[in-house]
Amino acid sequence: MVRSRVRRAVVRVRPWLPAVAVALAAGLAAVGGSYLAVGRRPAFVVTPFDRLVVALSPDALVTFAITQLGTLGHHLAFLTAIGVACATLGLATLPGVAVLLGNRPELGALDRGLGMAVVGVLLGQVLPAALAFGLTRSRPSALGAAAGVGIVLLVTAVAAALAVGADRPLGSLERRRVLGSLGAAIGVSALAVFVRGSGEESFPSPLEIPEDARPEVRDALTRAKERSFEVQGLEPLVSTDFYQVDIGNVDPDVDPGEWSLSITGAVAEEREYDFGDLESMTLEDRFVTLRCVGDRLNGRQMDTALWSGVPVADLLEAAGPEGDRVILHGADDYYNEFPIDALWPGLLAYRMNGRPLPRAHGAPLRALVPGHWGEINVKWLTEIEVRDEDTMGYWEHRGWHGTGPVETVAKLWQTNYLGSGRYEVAGHAYAGTRGIETVEVSTDGGDTWTEAELSEPLPGDDVWRQWRHEYGAGGRHEVIVRARDGNGALQIPEEDGPKPDGATGWVSETVGPQ
Repeated sequence: MVRSRVRRAVVRVRPWLPAVAVALAAGLAAVGGSYLAVGRRPAFVVTPFDRLVVALSPDALVTFAITQLGTLGHHLAFLTAIGVACATLGLATLPGVAVLLGNRPELGALDRGLGMAVVGVLLGQVLPAALAFGLTRSRPSALGAAAGVGIVLLVTAVAAALAVGADRPLGSLERRRVLGSLGAAIGVSALAVFVRGSGEESFPSPLEIPEDARPEVRDALTRAKERSFEVQGLEPLVSTDFYQVDIGNVDPDVDPGEWSLSITGAVAEEREYDFGDLESMTLEDRFVTLRCVGDRLNGRQMDTALWSGVPVADLLEAAGPEGDRVILHGADDYYNEFPIDALWPGLLAYRMNGRPLPRAHGAPLRALVPGHWGEINVKWLTEIEVRDEDTMGYWEHRGWHGTGPVETVAKLWQTNYLGSGRYEVAGHAYAGTRGIETVEVSTDGGDTWTEAELSEPLPGDDVWRQWRHEYGAGGRHEVIVRARDGNGALQIPEEDGPKPDGATGWVSETVGPQ
């Protein structure tokens, strides 16, 4: 009985499979056409689906992605959004595909008349284009999606027409239609990737100082380069590949000419500033290290740059805050709340390493809150809202509590064998505004400890330091590193986190011949 029901269901569904396959190929082409038209920007048709995937992801899944997968979790979420977008847009093309293929598979649309083929192609384009425009409000994105669908449907119609006259079985005709549509979809998508690339913004290395850099910036970056250890494989004091963590996979594209920053809420006088207002203020340069609260104990989500901008205090004083809490709002709908006392010594940065702040790092303006986890250093900043009562930020709703000061950490990022039984281990250490006093290394599993060599500190109160240690050892052995902050307090030895409030523990690694 069950088998017969399954068999009947298969018989009913099978005639629709070629149409569904062509529709899904058209959906892929719609995504590719939109990407070709606008790139990886908010107008890209996948962006709303990406937001939906992020919003609907269970907290446990988000935590697993952050703590175990890192950037791979973001890539998987984005691929999921692309898949959902392809399926949704593909379903929107299905009426047109049905008209194009008709109820007689042995005939192509052109054999039933040119008019039917035109109706099928146009109908297949209209609904996806309308859906894309409704989701993005972007005509180029909608037209790109329509063009992608049109190419697939035209190729499908032509492939079927060329095959009809030949003496081939019905299954062969269906395969030609499906393969033709799939080939066209892949072609459109490949062209989009070829033209647009990955969509991730490239940014020159800070080791390449801009020719138009201010003397203060040139001197600071030169000093950082000179103070960096020459350890093979170790990142310099100014990071060459600054980490990125955001709630979405498509960054906002904010026009500085239309952007403004508002200071609202419990203030004596609400204030608003445009980008020109900030540029007219005194510019301040600071070396600042950022570390993500989701960074694993020996993870790589900790970096340093030379930031230039306006002290937060200058703007807060003009508004006259009357509350003890603050919420920072970003153009990506991200927000976070924390004590206003932490914000007063902060910086509102609009330049990075002597260049305009990149879009990926929050252009036109981002907040830098000294010594605190990266989650409150809001990018694409649009509003500073002062409050006189506690509330919860974006990540607090998901069970994280990374609004406080960072934990002290010494990272073991590089191990080099120097020959003749000699090894070199190195990394970076960071303790927020407390600073780093010493880094200690054990090469015998914690029985004895030796102070490592530290890089000369960079100017500033919220900056990491490099460390390195060279020693001799025979066979495999365990290396452990720990740091003491500027107050002499030892890094917490118990391993925990990173959820809810950051990772703790001493980094250890087995070193020696494999």
